[in-house]
Amino acid sequence: MNTLGKVLIVDDSQLIHSMYRLVLNRYNGCRIVDAMNGLEALDVLSRESDFNLILLDINMPVMNGLQFMEKLKAENLYRQIPIIVISTEGKEEDTLRALKLGAWGYVVKPFKPHVLYEIIEKVIIKKSPFLEKLGSA
Repeated sequence: MNTLGKVLIVDDSQLIHSMYRLVLNRYNGCRIVDAMNGLEALDVLSRESDFNLILLDINMPVMNGLQFMEKLKAENLYRQIPIIVISTEGKEEDTLRALKLGAWGYVVKPFKPHVLYEIIEKVIIKKSPFLEKLGSA
């Protein structure tokens, strides 16, 4: 299986972090760093570099995913790191806003692991945005 590198998971649910770890286990050498909200993720990014992917929830306390993305975009920080938004929010306005802020993909929770694999393959391996919203199909 392909190497994924270093991944930042930003979600306020410890259960979701555990699930992503199981899904990402498929990739050799995958190193996972956790953040429970956008503010914590900004702190992680200020201390660590070389992330290959960010998996980002929208609904979180302190700083939500869209605010996190706005901060990154406003400061033109970490533009090269692909962000895949994975959220229970499937509203068209949230999807469009996330994509305008630079998301490379958008997945609606709940989803099946193959959906995340498909997006990671496109985004990380082929280095191409996956500009469509996927659900649990």
